Amino acid sequence: MFIGEILSVDGVGATHFSTKIVSGITKMNKGVTLSKPFPSDLEIAQNAELEPIVEIAKKTGISEDRLENYGKYVAKVLLDETTNAENALKRGSKYIVVTAVTPTPLGEGKTATSVSLAQGMHQIGKNATLTLREPALGPVFGVKGGAAGGGYSQIVPMEKLNLHLTGDFHAITSAHNLLAALIDNHLHHGNELNLDIRNISWRRVMDMNDRSLRNIIVGLGERMDGVPRETGFDITPASEVMVIVSLSSSFEDLRNRLARIVVGYNMDGDPVTAKDLGADGAMAILLQDAINPNLLQTLEHTPALIHAGPFGNIATGNSSVVADYVGLEHSDYVITEAGFGADMGAERFFNVKCRKSGLKPNAAVLVVTVRALKSHSGLYKITPGKPLPEDMLKESPSDVKAGAANLQKHIEIVRSFGVQPVVAINAFPTDFESEHDAIREIAKEAGARVAIHRGVAEGGAGVTELAEAVVEACNDKSDLVYTYEDSDSLETKIEKVATKVYGADGIEVAPSAKKQLKRFEELGFGDLPVVIAKTHLSISSDASLKGAPTGWTLPVREVRLAAGAGYVYAICGTMRTMPGLAKNPAAGQMGFDEDGNMFGLS
Repeated sequence: MFIGEILSVDGVGATHFSTKIVSGITKMNKGVTLSKPFPSDLEIAQNAELEPIVEIAKKTGISEDRLENYGKYVAKVLLDETTNAENALKRGSKYIVVTAVTPTPLGEGKTATSVSLAQGMHQIGKNATLTLREPALGPVFGVKGGAAGGGYSQIVPMEKLNLHLTGDFHAITSAHNLLAALIDNHLHHGNELNLDIRNISWRRVMDMNDRSLRNIIVGLGERMDGVPRETGFDITPASEVMVIVSLSSSFEDLRNRLARIVVGYNMDGDPVTAKDLGADGAMAILLQDAINPNLLQTLEHTPALIHAGPFGNIATGNSSVVADYVGLEHSDYVITEAGFGADMGAERFFNVKCRKSGLKPNAAVLVVTVRALKSHSGLYKITPGKPLPEDMLKESPSDVKAGAANLQKHIEIVRSFGVQPVVAINAFPTDFESEHDAIREIAKEAGARVAIHRGVAEGGAGVTELAEAVVEACNDKSDLVYTYEDSDSLETKIEKVATKVYGADGIEVAPSAKKQLKRFEELGFGDLPVVIAKTHLSISSDASLKGAPTGWTLPVREVRLAAGAGYVYAICGTMRTMPGLAKNPAAGQMGFDEDGNMFGLS
């Protein structure tokens, strides 16, 4: 028998730990006794037998002339005039989004569940494709070590996936920083556009965690060294260019979005764009390959389109539209993942990605763990880097039920979009069957389908129950409902998300934010959707509030414009767009052994 996984995140990614139980299982008040260690994710991936990517493409129906190979096991799928919403919808394929309850700081295994489900679909004879975000180097070397899934539910080759892949992140970083360089060059050579140095919003990016770069001063030195001003760095997944790549429906659309990027404002308060600086053409050149999705495979040779990687707390948190187009054109089921809980990535998936792509989901998978619901009971505090509280590992269905409100609220959130959820219980080795039964009871009382999965330990064979439930859900009637209308004011859009999705009593907009909202509408951006940047550790804006908080107000302290990406985003709380490294980052445990084998990347 095989069970379980443990994932760990700091808000930007996860560290995977899994355990394989092969014999002599003894249930104890702390879970199980292990008779044999489970191999690391990297060991499993290195020992896997991969199929040539041309064979994966052939079985999927993607012609070889659309492939640009990056070695034997990775390829880009070249977009053409057929890559659009109309062709994607012709087949009548089912579109499934994987989301989750509010996670603990350790994460609940949403990516592993997505990979497991794709493999499980093939186990029951269904033609499925997986679409996921690309990992960022910052989290890989910072906290998690890898983002390919876990155990026997992984994307391979996992080393290439986690380290550069086809260079998309580098292209996005270069395009972003080219625009930054052109801004400072423009200032140095006379500032013909009359840019207000105090009102330039475009910073620089790099794909690495480095807190010392959050706030910097450029242009120091001699006059020829540029114009001194305050700026800083964000991590590449926080770049607007990253979101543009993820939301663009074609290369032409990408070029148009790049041109619309607002880098700041002139002394009259009017926006200055990338096109005004003559930057959009060169940026597009750098991104001509990055717009094409990457084709890889799971351990069970299920096709996986891995493309783009915007943050889930300050950006859209979804993989690319074009990857979904390709998947839907060639598979009967496409499984994609949205960042963090249903209040975060899934809300943006429905309200932003689906609105802009023309795609409508048929079902949603809602990942839940025993650990998460025990945490939402308010009885336990989970701290990254420290063992779970001893009492939390004891058998206690009542503790699980005490956190039921969070699961119930997320079921409600998914249904508010006109989509039926399937609750997926991600089984951990420390769980008890009585605790799984408690989750089943909670889900069934809410009228939701529910299934357990053990995909990390068993691969697709451990996910057939969930796969069957998802197929059933896809046959239910779904009718996508947005939270707000395009014609609503920006403030109304924010308020509707806060009240209808989060369950807040209302919003409190700071006077400066009110002015920003008014100005954005005056400039013609009032019809854009909204993204709310808040903590992922609570449905509310306060990370300490667990369960399904009520009687609170969402504070909107600042509002920013992402004109190229095509949304306005509200800052609710303190959000870091450049993470820092822990005292003992994952990078310190990586390297090569004496035989030349990589270790630590899992």
